[in-house]
This record gives sequence, C-alpha cells and structure tokens, in this order.
Amino acid sequence: MSDTSAIPAPGAVAPGSESDFVDSASTPETRGIELIDDAQRHGRARDLFFVWSAPGVSVLNITVGASMTLVLGLEIWQALLVILASSALALLPGIVAISGPAAGTSGSVVQRAIYGIHGNKIVIAFYGWFISGVFLALNWVAASFIGGELLVRWGFPDPIAASILVAVVVSTITVIVAVYGHALILKAYLAISIGLFVIFALVIGFIAPALDWGFAQPEPLSGLPLWVSVTIAFALMASSPLSFSNSADMARYLPRDTKASGIIGATALGQLFPAVLITAFGVVLGGSIGPDSLANGIEYSLLEKLPAWLAPLFVLGVLVNCISLNGMTTYTASMALQSIGVPIRRIPSAILIGALGCAFTIVLVVASDLISAVNLMLQFLLIISVPTMGVYVADIVLRRNRYSGTDLFDERPGGRFWYTGGFGIPGLVSVVAGGFATAMFLSTTVWTGPLGAALGGLDLSVPVGLLVSMGLYAVLAGRAVRRQIGG
Repeated sequence: MSDTSAIPAPGAVAPGSESDFVDSASTPETRGIELIDDAQRHGRARDLFFVWSAPGVSVLNITVGASMTLVLGLEIWQALLVILASSALALLPGIVAISGPAAGTSGSVVQRAIYGIHGNKIVIAFYGWFISGVFLALNWVAASFIGGELLVRWGFPDPIAASILVAVVVSTITVIVAVYGHALILKAYLAISIGLFVIFALVIGFIAPALDWGFAQPEPLSGLPLWVSVTIAFALMASSPLSFSNSADMARYLPRDTKASGIIGATALGQLFPAVLITAFGVVLGGSIGPDSLANGIEYSLLEKLPAWLAPLFVLGVLVNCISLNGMTTYTASMALQSIGVPIRRIPSAILIGALGCAFTIVLVVASDLISAVNLMLQFLLIISVPTMGVYVADIVLRRNRYSGTDLFDERPGGRFWYTGGFGIPGLVSVVAGGFATAMFLSTTVWTGPLGAALGGLDLSVPVGLLVSMGLYAVLAGRAVRRQIGG
C-alpha cells in the first residue's frame, strides 16, 4: 500500500495531474511523468499479462534456447531445468511494478527515493535513457536483417538498402505506438499477443515433426565444464527479466488499492508463459540443427525450413514482436528524459529517442552483423540491469511500497529525498558495487571477469550482483528508510 499519511512539504513541486486528461487508445498520450489522481486511475491487474506476453513471443528466445544445446553443450533436460530455475527472476519486475500505482508516477521518478534528486538523474540518464536507446537499435537491427532478407528473396536488389528500409518503417511504427502510449499498448497488445502466439504455433507445428526429440550430446558434459555451461545459460536467461525495471510505468494507472499480488502475478506470468515455451522449443531445435545455423542466425535457418506461405508470416511475427518490445522501451524512455530535468514533453521526447535509435540502427546495419550486435547487448546488459533491479526491489521491500508521489517531486534542498546535496549515497554506492561485482563474475565471449576466470569460467554474475546490491543497500539505507516511513 502507498504512504497516504505522508504530509506534502510546503511548496512541494509536482507536475499537475491534468484533470482533463483522458487515457484513450485513440488519442496520443500527452501525460508524461505527471502524477495520476485517484479519480483517473483505471484498469485491472490482469491487463498487465498481455502487455508483457507480447514482447516475450520472440525469436531471440528461440536463439537463446538453441544456444544452450548447440553452443553450451547441455542436454535437453539440463537446459529445461535452467529455464525453470531462471523463471523465478520474473518476480523481480513484478515487484517493481507495484511501485507505479503506489506513487502514481513513472519508475524513473520513483527511484529518486533511492538515489536522491540529483543522483537519480545520473542513473536514469545512463540506464533509463542512453542504454534504452542502445537496446532500441539492437532490437531494430535484428528485425532489419530478417526483414531485409525477405525483401531480397522477393527481388529487392540491395540487401543493405533493404535492411535500412525495414529499419525506418519498423522504427516509425514503434514511435507511433510510444506516442499513443499507455492505453494503446494496453488495448493492442492483447491482439498482438494472440496473433504472435498463432504465428509461432504454426512455425513450431510445421518444424516439430522434423526435430530430434531424443537428442543427446555426443560428449556429455560433467564436473566443472557442466557447471560453467549451466551458469552461463542461467545468465543468458536472466538478462531478459532483469532488464524490465520499467514495469512500474505500465502499472502506474492502476487504482491505488489494486492488490500487489495481482500486479506481481500478472507481470511475472506475462513474461514467463511465452518465454518458457518458446525457449524450450529453441532448446530442442538446437539439438536438431548444425552449428552453422546458429552462426548465421536461427531466424535465417527457420526461414529456410518454412514453406513459401508461412515464411512471410514468420517475418511479420518477428517485426511485430520487435515493435511491441521497443514500443514499451520508447514509451518509458520518453519519460526518463523528463525525470532527469530535460524541459521536453513526452511526445517530442519519444520522437527524439526514436529518431536517434533509428540512426544508430542504420549505422549498425551498415557496419555490423546480428551476432556482433547481440554480443554488444550481452556485454552491457547484466552489468547495469542486475544492480539497478536489485536496489530497486530492495527499496520497495524496505519501504513496504510506501511512496509519496508529491514528495518525489519536491526537488528543493531539504526535501524528503534530497539526502546529501541531492545524492542518495547508499543507493549510489550499492548500485556501483553491485555492478562491479557483476562484472567480476561475468563470463562471456566478450568479457570474463577475473573472479569468474579464477573459478574456471563459472558465471555467478547474476546471484552475486543481486546479493551485493540488495544486501549492501539494506545495510546502508535500512535505518534511514525505516525512519522515513515511520516503521
């Protein structure tokens, strides 16, 4: 429950709630980080299920699953156990989501309670906007390559120009989704989820009979090599749920008294249901194809195996999934710019972020390939997402999800979240220490931390990073947070 007993500081500044604003799917959403009045709250927790399931119906999940058997050398049953074990991490973005209705504003504002007014600007500027922009481009690159490949097969003369054309079209549609915002996402993603499930079910159903369901590794792993592969696979699976620290933004319109358990459950299950099924398919697929298929891209291999009538549907599914994932990313990133003090409205902010992401995508299309782009994503994702997610969840638990929206907008020296010169030292120390610990235990083809190397390549980046960031924040901030909430 939220801290309704908090008395706003005299002169506290909070953007107006825009009492005449209507959250409609047919109208661009003009509201940004402004507080949402109780009278304007609407929706049900279960609506969040389809918001999160649409991005999860992804060809990237097939690639991750295939890599477990094809690259990491795991047996099918071992990979499935890793998928199930990592699924528990979906609870974390579910917990983060409950802070949205409690505060009535964006998660990028809620985190002022952790990092302070000025400290939060640093964290959000880097993670909530810059990194979001990078991931926009990386996802668009994947869609651009597969879409461009289909255009070339249909007779388009230049593969690079084809990929650029797809990038421009997909990024434009993505920005439109972000401009119309919350209500459109809530309404459209139900239909998108169902459509994507149908497309991928057709793809899986067509390919399933040709799969080797009794696959076994010719040289089964054991001992340390087995645990190295298991921990790396866990880190790969963890990268998706740990990146969804924007879940509060999609839940912030819900009534204040919406049950936390419902929000957590809908958010977590929405991510899990498609991701587990599709990644499991990728695991079996990996045992049935050669290593060249993964090197060239799973999506290309699937495209080769599909009949002429189904291949365009598959590509359409990849593009729509990319739009659904990046639509939410653009939407939340547009509020991040506002939260760090940039004097810009949400809609121009979304257009700006989309334009920058599209430009970066074109650069990657010309100068890179899909594999190197994914490697770039893996290099940065866990080091940043693990500690920021860990500290956010720890603050919600310590604070018992009690946030005063008015106090979060009080940026004056001496305000509730001013802390030390505008910086929340415990939060900043914890997130930096957690990121350092994550990097030290990370083990990928791009980077292997010295402590991970000392353990023979075991990738303990996720559990260690979460423990360090959460534990340190609880120790450093626990007493101060309890004083703030009067507990």
